[in-house]
Amino acid sequence: MSAACGVQSPSLHIDTAGAAVYLRQARLVASSNALPIPTAAVFETVDSKYYKDTAMNRIPLRSQSVSQRSVFFPLLLAFVTALAMIAPAQAQSNLVKLSGDTFNNSDSQHRTEVEPDTFAWDSTIVSAFQVARILDGGGADVGFATSRDGGKTWTSGYLPGLTDHWKGGSFTAASDASVAYDVKHGQWLISTLPITNNQGEAVATSRSTDGIHWGKPVLVDQSGSDDKNWITCDNTPTSPHYGNCYTEWDEPALGDLIFMSTSTDGGLTWGPPRNTGDQASGIGGQPLVQPNGTVVVPVSTLGTMIAFRSTDGGKSWTSSSVIASQNFRGEDGGLRDGFGMPSAQIDGSGKIYMVWPDCSFRSGCSTDDLVLSTSTNGTTWTHISRIPIDPIKSTVDHFIPGIGVDRATSGKTAHLAVTYYYYPVASCNNSCQLEVGFTISQDGGKTWTKGKHLAGPMQLSWLPQSQNGLMVADYLAVAYSKGNPFGVFAVAKAPSGGKLNEAMYTTKAPLLAAADEPRLSSKHEKPVPNAKGTYVWKYYDDDGEYPIPASKQLRPLNHK
Repeated sequence: MSAACGVQSPSLHIDTAGAAVYLRQARLVASSNALPIPTAAVFETVDSKYYKDTAMNRIPLRSQSVSQRSVFFPLLLAFVTALAMIAPAQAQSNLVKLSGDTFNNSDSQHRTEVEPDTFAWDSTIVSAFQVARILDGGGADVGFATSRDGGKTWTSGYLPGLTDHWKGGSFTAASDASVAYDVKHGQWLISTLPITNNQGEAVATSRSTDGIHWGKPVLVDQSGSDDKNWITCDNTPTSPHYGNCYTEWDEPALGDLIFMSTSTDGGLTWGPPRNTGDQASGIGGQPLVQPNGTVVVPVSTLGTMIAFRSTDGGKSWTSSSVIASQNFRGEDGGLRDGFGMPSAQIDGSGKIYMVWPDCSFRSGCSTDDLVLSTSTNGTTWTHISRIPIDPIKSTVDHFIPGIGVDRATSGKTAHLAVTYYYYPVASCNNSCQLEVGFTISQDGGKTWTKGKHLAGPMQLSWLPQSQNGLMVADYLAVAYSKGNPFGVFAVAKAPSGGKLNEAMYTTKAPLLAAADEPRLSSKHEKPVPNAKGTYVWKYYDDDGEYPIPASKQLRPLNHK
């Protein structure tokens, strides 16, 4: 469907450079063919060293002299109290809306955007996501939002030639966007899952030299039941496989059998699909390339985390090895919780950091924390540690994580950032309030900042339906651009005019922590003996189309 057929042009340019002006009204500047951006209140950006802790948030305060504090203390106390009450609203004022659903097709739930992946190289950040979620799977198209100046300004649009809703595509929907950059060939790549008539048809790759102007997609696989694709590239000039790109996906019709394909020409052509040495199955794999060219693919097998490798540029893949068992609670309120899938990234030395939701540290699997495991070779992994976002006795439920690692750092000084969704109270039944938070580590995951609020609360009724529940995402990611981490995430607001109001957002400032901000450790915490998750994986795919035989469903379903 062309713009003339009722779809507004999606190309949108957003400038956030002048956003740090206290309590003034601003209209974001758009390009000549842009969508109109609504007027929004914009608040001063306050240096993080002036932040005062509150539950899941920071409140900006200005330091004063002793005499000033003594004179104005009662007023200051009242001011801080008022700020604490409006903290969530203030946090949301620090967000930037990146994109929007302008489609009008009858089979989508408008206006919605879900499930972003984000990747950065140098000053360019590219995020890709579903636009106009369709109940039976995918969106009307895959959208993108790109910054060429390290997060100061953004341009958004839709991928051309992918679906029949935008610029000559042939598929009816598209899903599962994943972003990579190929340094050798100068190509940005977005891997997608094109869909025809609600069935996974193919894995495809869209290519761009600038992250803004995209060509028609190249098909990687067309076997008919593909799911949960992911892409990465070898960007180390000294690697023997420099310039190789790797795509992973699984086949739910074959019990989640894992496939890998390799490109040596910037995603223009792709080699034959290959399996692991032990014909491993799994979902949500995220391939990563170490500086020596070894490719490591951590993946979930629905109750166990595994990994496999290639040391010959994708010509062959090893048998899988176990990372850890996963004890997963799952989420209340009918929310689609991403199957408990992991998020993984790599530092400059090749050390891999893998995060997933897990209730192993909670008695009775009362809530999911985020846990971390690391590896330097992809075969041996550390025991899981709890990321201390909240106290271990808290009721906060954490899920759908996205990790980012600054590739200019490594080892004991590696910089990590994790965004995630959360419920303040895990056992919320059908009255759940959904929020977005983040945490930072600057010592390779040894210590972390306490969780900080980014967006929400959101009512679940504001979210679009999917086959497996109300949806924001199955995964997230954080991308570091020149040392500055940015996350992109779906935020829903109250519906208006009979339509939903869910879109992609990021922050005006990077997700940084002050040098003197308290760091928390979970060093002495141990998993609960004989911990057992309560979640049951009933389907091989996250859309609920390929049921797992009852004999292979490993977890008893007893949570609400």
